[in-house]
Order: sequence, then structure tokens, then C-alpha cells
Amino acid sequence: MDISRLRSQWQQISSDETCEAVIDHNFIHPLLTLLGFGPGDRITSFDTGTGIADIAARFPSTDRPAFGQERRHPDLIVEIKAPARRSRNTPSQTVTLSLEEGSAHQTRALSQLRHLLAGEHCRQTTWGLVTNARHLQLFQRHGHLVYPATPNFELRGDRIDGIVADLRACLQHPQRATTVCIYNHKGGVGKTTTTINLGATLAVAEEAVLLVDCDPQGDLSRSLELSPTATTLASCIQDPSLPITAAVRSFDLRLRSGSRIKSAHIFDVIPAAPQLQSVLIQAMQVGTPPITRLREVLQPLRDRYDYILLDCPSSWLFLSKSALYASDVVLIPTRHTDLSSLNNAAHVIHSFIFGEIQTFRYDGGPLPLPIFFNGAPTTDKAMEVATAEIAQILQKFAHLTPYFWPNYHLNDTAVLAIPEYAIISRAAFARVPAVFKDKRVLGFYQNLVRAYFQPLP
Repeated sequence: MDISRLRSQWQQISSDETCEAVIDHNFIHPLLTLLGFGPGDRITSFDTGTGIADIAARFPSTDRPAFGQERRHPDLIVEIKAPARRSRNTPSQTVTLSLEEGSAHQTRALSQLRHLLAGEHCRQTTWGLVTNARHLQLFQRHGHLVYPATPNFELRGDRIDGIVADLRACLQHPQRATTVCIYNHKGGVGKTTTTINLGATLAVAEEAVLLVDCDPQGDLSRSLELSPTATTLASCIQDPSLPITAAVRSFDLRLRSGSRIKSAHIFDVIPAAPQLQSVLIQAMQVGTPPITRLREVLQPLRDRYDYILLDCPSSWLFLSKSALYASDVVLIPTRHTDLSSLNNAAHVIHSFIFGEIQTFRYDGGPLPLPIFFNGAPTTDKAMEVATAEIAQILQKFAHLTPYFWPNYHLNDTAVLAIPEYAIISRAAFARVPAVFKDKRVLGFYQNLVRAYFQPLP
């Protein structure tokens, strides 16, 4: 199979009324062959454990049984969507089912893909692909997270070669790191505290973690008592030829073992520097550097870490826009006693993520995670007020329901919470993440990791 034959067979898919079986035969199977999956490496109508995927494929290997025999743990699942269907009201007419970025059909297809990847038989599956032979997009799974690995490609004859090359590159060299921006447009919700303790909790789970302080105020850097190196994040944003690796510092804990004191590496940090304020001013005055720069600067680090956590200022200016643009997912802290933090969370998701950044990125990223409360309800009354406020928000923005009440389909309006605990706030003055000061605090953040990022023992 060569690329010209794939292009020729794809061009035979001309009608909007083409069924999924035709797309499978004329496009998906030739494509999978070019991507390195032989006839024995793919299964049609694959049971993931939570539903049936149209196709599953696994790269050939001498270390495990043939995929057709084992029928578990594919590397890739494929969801095929017809580009149109008959109208229920007027059977003689067809209804277009577009997979264009931001379309309702594309949103539903991604939701279905996430559901399938959560199946028992897909625990080791990294990739999911969605296509209707008009558009095609590859998604990467990291733990519970599923986010774009490629742009949402519009398929054209003159672009097939490049698209196949991009898919091959992704499948052969997956990005190791998931980049997480911790953000709310409202200050005082615990973004820095969350960043530090989330990073420490992931480190306890033996994940390689990098924290990036994108806030000119440098609260995260001060909390960890880390000053910037000679090469700073600001200088790398201004001059991308500088090595970002030179800006990385190690955060180590000093541990006493008997009469000896030794250091234990926890995670790496890129501290903030005062020059970040100059970068912000420059961007506001003359529009340079672009908000794409931070993503480009961090790219060499994505194969060194499992998670890159970005702490940024609350103001919706250059540095925060850059951090969201650079991220795969956005984690949004709120406080149940601060109703403006809930309304700001809705604004962040609806206007900043879905509106400004996703429109600019062309790949549907970053993806917002459900909100969580920094501080558990102190009284039932406080929780009632917060629930009522969320209900009002969702009356206006019903499409945001999964990001406030992820289990609403089960009549569950619970919001994940980090309980209010004095030691969490005091730990910043001790220059030690709170998860290392109290096992209960570690348990709180482990619950957050289990819910949003990955299973833990």
C-alpha cells in the first residue's frame, strides 16, 4: 500500500450519503496499513468494555500474543462517523453531520471516544482517532485525560501525504508530558497552593514533574525558596534560541535519617523572574512575543516529564493566555464561599477556553477539567448557597454542566473538594508542600489525582 493508492481510494468517497462501511473500506483500512498496522493487527467492532469501537488496532510485537488472539489493549481505537444522515422529518433530505472544530457532532464524537477509552479492555490504549472522511483528528490518552494530539485536519487530496506523515510521527513518538494550567480569573482561590501540592502528589506517585511559575509576582518560587537561574523563563520567551533546560532548578527536601541529613529530589521548577513583568508589558504594548511562544519554548521539555504544571496570574493578559494556549488541560480551583470564583470559572470555560483559545489553536485544546472547591463546605448552608449559584450559572450556560456537575446524569451535584485544613495554608511559610506535612492532606490531593488525572493504588 502506498500513499497514492490511499489518495485514490479516498477520492472515491464522494457522496455525503456515504456510509461508515464505505469509509472503513476505502479510507480507514488503507490508512491503518500505511501507519504500520497489518491485517492481523486490527479488529472490527471491538468491545472496549464500555462500548463497541468501530476498529481497534495494535502494533505488531514479538513480546505478546497476536492482537486477534488476545483481543485486549489495542494501541489505537477508531471511531468512524458518516458525514450525513437521512432527516427524520423529511426522509428525502439529508442532514450534514460535520466534524468541523467546535461543531456539536464533533463534541459528541469526542465524548464517545473518551467513554470507549475508559473501558476495561483499553487500559493500555494511548490513541483514539475520529473521522468522517471529511475531517480527521488524533487524540492522546494519558491516565484519565484524553486531549488533542493533532489539529482537526480537513481532508483534501493535496494534504493526505502531510496528514499521514503527522499521524506517523505522533504514533511513533508520543509526547510524554501532559501540560496542565491551573487557572481561574478570580484571585485567592489557591492556584499556587494547588500547583505545588498537586505536583508533590504526582511526584509521590513516581511521576516526573515540572512546575513553571508564569506569574511575575513569583509566589510559587518564593514558597519553595527557589530563585531563577541566569537563563530565565522571561529571557527564553524573548529569545527562543536560549535553552529552556538552563532555566530548570531542582526542588529537594532535606530528610533526617538517624544522625544524617540527606536530600530527596521531589520535582523540578522553572522559577519566575522580575523580567516576566517586562515581557508582559512588551506584549501589551507591541503585541510581541505572540501567545504561541510559551508553548514553543516548553516543547523540548515535554519528553523529559510526565506532567508540566503551569501557575499563572489571574488577570487575562499575555502570560495567562500563553499558559492556557500551551496546555493540554486546564484545572480550575474555586471556593464554595466565593460565588464570584464560580462565575469566573464559567467565564474562563465559556469565553477564554471555548471562545478565545480553542478558536486560535484549531485543535480543540486545551480541554477544561471539572471545577473543584479549595476548602470543603464549612456548613450545609454554605453548600446550599454554592449549589444554588451553580444552578443559576447553568441556566445561562447549560453546556457547561459537565464542568460543574460531572455526574449530573446520575442526579449527583457533588463537586470534588479539598477540605479546609489549616496546615495547607501554613505549609507555604514552611517552604514545604503540605502533602509532606500531613498524610491526611496527601490523601486529599490523591483523591484529586484519582478523579482527574490517573488511577492511584
